[in-house]
Amino acid sequence: MKTSTYKFLIICFLVSGFNTAFAEFKLPAIFGDNMILQRGMKVPVYGWGEVGEQVQVDFMGKSYKTTTGADGKWLVKLGSYKAGGPYTMNVKSKSTSLTYTNILIGDVWVASGQSNMEFGIQTEKHAADAISKATDGLIHFFYVPSRLSLQPMADINPQPAESPNGKWVVCSPALLANPRYAWHGFSAVGYYFAQQIRQSAGVPVGMIGTYIGGTPAQAWISAEGLQESPPFTKYVDARQKLVDNFEADKATYPQRQTLYRDSLTIWNTEVGNAYAEVIKQWNVDVTQAKAAGQPLPARPKPSRPAPISPPNPIGNNFTPADCFNGMIAPIFGYGIKGAIWYQGESNGDNLADAVDYKNVFSRMINDWRKKWGQGDFPFLYMQLPNFRQAAVTPSENNWPWVREAQEKTLSLAKTGMPVVIDAGEPLNIHPTNKLVPANRLVLVARHNVYGEKVVASGPIYKSMKVDGNKIIISFNEINKGLVAAGLVSDDVINTDSQDLKGFGIAGADHKFVWAKATIQGNKVVITADGVTNPEAVRYNWADNPPGNLYNKDGLPARPFRTDNWPALVVSNK
Repeated sequence: MKTSTYKFLIICFLVSGFNTAFAEFKLPAIFGDNMILQRGMKVPVYGWGEVGEQVQVDFMGKSYKTTTGADGKWLVKLGSYKAGGPYTMNVKSKSTSLTYTNILIGDVWVASGQSNMEFGIQTEKHAADAISKATDGLIHFFYVPSRLSLQPMADINPQPAESPNGKWVVCSPALLANPRYAWHGFSAVGYYFAQQIRQSAGVPVGMIGTYIGGTPAQAWISAEGLQESPPFTKYVDARQKLVDNFEADKATYPQRQTLYRDSLTIWNTEVGNAYAEVIKQWNVDVTQAKAAGQPLPARPKPSRPAPISPPNPIGNNFTPADCFNGMIAPIFGYGIKGAIWYQGESNGDNLADAVDYKNVFSRMINDWRKKWGQGDFPFLYMQLPNFRQAAVTPSENNWPWVREAQEKTLSLAKTGMPVVIDAGEPLNIHPTNKLVPANRLVLVARHNVYGEKVVASGPIYKSMKVDGNKIIISFNEINKGLVAAGLVSDDVINTDSQDLKGFGIAGADHKFVWAKATIQGNKVVITADGVTNPEAVRYNWADNPPGNLYNKDGLPARPFRTDNWPALVVSNK
């Protein structure tokens, strides 16, 4: 979704190359001043050194010793601690002594995914107020700089001393407003999540941000995870092709880049500069047509296409395992409470990938848990919001199948999913209001992870009953009751004079038509003219559906279908 991120990744790759062995005594960058260590677990501390080197870690009045193995790696596990701090840690070898200060014990969460997780606090809807009030020094951040790799990286790229990236930093207005910090600041969803967990759990919170816009789930799975049975053959083969051709492609890449830049200069002189002016006028014409309610003019095309940048030898944002290798491998093993995830848009680009997301996404979660070595840590993720033009039919497009895949992934232990089907923007894949998604994510965390008695879900489909020309739907999680409503802003809903929308009904022909739906007690009754023998109901089954069923606690109903009909036969066209 962002070309600037990919250009940056190309530069990082050319400078850093693949992973290398460590001979010097060191710890990975995830350890440092201001770090937050996970409470309630035997805290792992690890690094590299010479083979057979003696290592000692001093923390909270105790010493922990080990010896570097034949692979140059070492690991100690400290005690299990309650929340608190600040503390100091000393790590020693025969030649090196490292001291880390301002260490807190609390809860550490990993925030990951694509651009809606990456979306920085500086451009979020509530940025001015949120940044000015970001004074809680018990929230610390670690942003993993964007990096792709064909092989797992042991550590992140070294960052300039003055950069806030790639190191633990303390929350402050100045930090979150820093234009050099991440992409427009730390993840807005990640910040709001940390802020509210700090308040509800009452412990220090560390957020590790590792995300890249425009990435599919398969880019965040390790090569071993992709190969597990049943293997994701197309992803394994795509990655292996890059690996096999890497050295040859790397050797010719600078020459191909030079040729591309020269061709682009010529194209801009002969075509591009004039075309840019045409596009400016087209944008004006579009704005005027929208204001006048007239048909929009077609986008002009250049007289000849622009030259295409040569593919990078390492791949791109869609390359299987590249994001895992560059941005998860350098931090897995660090003690964490859990992960929050906002992704799925890129896997919804076509129907086949959308349907297969249920397999890919669950594989990714299992892969992370296996690699991290902490068992089934909590994994909470956002269901896709509404997006694109308003639905024309009750069952259309790809994103409903991604949402269903996300729902099916709840079968994995210790997962949770807030619904934000009402919190998107029709023409903006990056909704600027990230407070609503974060609020609902926090409710799921408080309920599922921290055991609080809070309502964390809207109505969830339970069962259906056919009664003549009607289908009666029953729900779980109705709590205070069902209501037709609409999101006003920041989780405030309007229940005034709302007709229930978003329901479709179909008979044996599998063709869904808009239905009349009414709330009767704790059930919804659905009918439609012309459908005398209904067989199935779908609710909010479109990219941007109109559904407005909530519980009275203010949370929207989860999209659902009562049928199990194949995805390829649902089109009404």
